[in-house]
Amino acid sequence: MIMNFQSVSQIKEAGFFGFVRIEDLYNSGYSSVPERGGVYLILRVSDAKPVFVSKGTGGYFKGKEPNVSIDELKSNWVDGTCVMYIGKSSNLRKRVSAYVRFGHGKNVGHFGGRLIWQLYDCHDLIVCWKPTDNDSRMEEASLIQEFVDYYGMRPFANLQD
Repeated sequence: MIMNFQSVSQIKEAGFFGFVRIEDLYNSGYSSVPERGGVYLILRVSDAKPVFVSKGTGGYFKGKEPNVSIDELKSNWVDGTCVMYIGKSSNLRKRVSAYVRFGHGKNVGHFGGRLIWQLYDCHDLIVCWKPTDNDSRMEEASLIQEFVDYYGMRPFANLQD
């Protein structure tokens, strides 16, 4: 199924599950996220114009500065989609947990997708996932390519293919 990445209902139809607020995952644990391979999406379902902050909530893994300039955030923004980031893992629970904990300032090894944490409403974003029996790297690459084919650029927080 080819997606246009514009609505939660379409993403659900493509086989994604979860749809849990980042803050709710952080506060309640990650037991709803499966411990198996797959892909996950970070969604922003608000229609409001994004508000970028110069200092986000992301951690400083290995001392690396997680923040970029407001101009870079603006140039990476993709209008017309709710998908902010596409990720993959051999263990979704561990990877999503690391991603969310990084966004809460923890020194955790999840530097990819860090632009999310410079959105004012970052903790209201939604996480969904799709377990897969296929290679999660190939699944992620395929989704990113579909996104690029449709929008002409990667999702907002995907800094590399």
